[in-house]
Amino acid sequence: MTKGKDFTLIGAGIMSATLGVLLKELMPDAQIRIYERLDRVGAESSDAWNNAGTGHSAFCELNYTPERKSGVVDISKALKISQAFEESKQLWAYLKEKGKVRTGSPFINDIDHMSFVWGKKNIEFLQKRHTALSIYGMFEDMQYSEDFNEISEWLPLMMDGRNRGEEIAVTRMAIGTDVNFGAITRGMIEYLQTCDGVEVHLGHHVEDMKQEKDGRWRIEVEDLETKEEKEIYTDFVFIGAGGGALPLLEKSDIPEGRGYGGFPVSGQFLYCKNPEVVTRHEAKVYGKAAKGSPPMSVPHLDTRMLDGERSLLFGPYAGFSTKFLKNGSFLDLPLSIEVHNVWPMLSAGIHNIGLTKYLIKQVFQSPEERFSFLQKFYPEAKMEDWELITAGQRVQIIKKDKEDGGVLKFGTEIVSSEDKSLVALLGASPGASTAVTIMLDLLKTCFPDNIKSGDWQTTLTNLIPSYGQSLIADPELCKRTRDYTTKVLKLQE
Repeated sequence: MTKGKDFTLIGAGIMSATLGVLLKELMPDAQIRIYERLDRVGAESSDAWNNAGTGHSAFCELNYTPERKSGVVDISKALKISQAFEESKQLWAYLKEKGKVRTGSPFINDIDHMSFVWGKKNIEFLQKRHTALSIYGMFEDMQYSEDFNEISEWLPLMMDGRNRGEEIAVTRMAIGTDVNFGAITRGMIEYLQTCDGVEVHLGHHVEDMKQEKDGRWRIEVEDLETKEEKEIYTDFVFIGAGGGALPLLEKSDIPEGRGYGGFPVSGQFLYCKNPEVVTRHEAKVYGKAAKGSPPMSVPHLDTRMLDGERSLLFGPYAGFSTKFLKNGSFLDLPLSIEVHNVWPMLSAGIHNIGLTKYLIKQVFQSPEERFSFLQKFYPEAKMEDWELITAGQRVQIIKKDKEDGGVLKFGTEIVSSEDKSLVALLGASPGASTAVTIMLDLLKTCFPDNIKSGDWQTTLTNLIPSYGQSLIADPELCKRTRDYTTKVLKLQE
């Protein structure tokens, strides 16, 4: 890529905030512009009400440990995600310890992470999962129980009114967390605004972009308040606009972006209005997703700490909208369909009929059907204590595939131009929790020589003490790292 240090980041969410902080630490003289369409930082996918806030660490998310046809539980993704979240915590701890990020209330709180299953087959799966994970240092404290009385001590709300003869099993990790990603995003961008050479432009819409002959990018931006149109030139573009990244990638017209499409999925939650119920549950409890459902639809009864206030939510219930962002347009999906991606999108649809049927069923669920699902987790739930709220919007990746035409991908993916001067981040969960690792991968891709240099290596090790080492293979390193982040972030095991 070009050697300049002029960066443009599109989207003021957790990804741009993380990349901006890393760039400014590694290149103090970097010039960074951040453009956000909304009038507030971290107001879309990173916002606490639009994000599950789990701090995805694979402690309780069963979809990260699929059971293969052979009966073996594949834990490779869980190990990778767990390590990535530990890296995120290290950067946050550094920023907090140095006084570079301040939030009005704690952005990360201690909360047990549990998996809850019922039925013989699911219990066997959870047993195998626990056995496979607990041999690793980062999971060695995971508890497993089928004992009704013990589980009642962990989850009194969920066990009241439950048949003692019901076959259930639970795993528990006491080091789990709840994260307000909106708060940490705003904290990081507020810090960036104190740095020389950083500009944050809210209420600005990126209309188009084109690479000039000299390798720089010309970006057309509209000020949504004044309607003034501007042209800026930059050496490097990062498209971190959540669901809005795909249309922007198409505008860049890089060949590497051809064949990508998007499938939007919205989410709804039941929100508990009864404070007495809220105080009786203190855990994030995840179950198993329905067959054919997207990962973001894994059911969970979820204690949240939102700006210092405790809340309880259950869901999500998947919905469908043609918007790519919660604050987007219903034309987002149809306008994203072009010649280069129409076949991959059709092929992916054909290969995912089950998902389509699942979403249709979810959209047309009655309030009684939604509530009956909650009662599987909380038998004594009362309908009048809960109300339905709309959460965030996610866009799952559809990618061109030689054999199948197109495949639906879950997770996140980095798409970069050949000269590495433009990068787009596509996809959804577990994005926010693994933002630091994703941005480190971006730096390795776009700055391969810099990242090998002594200066960058020293800086990255200061920011992330375990950088370049494996928390998976080194249990002692994992313990030291957790002790450090727990102390600085004031978490209690």
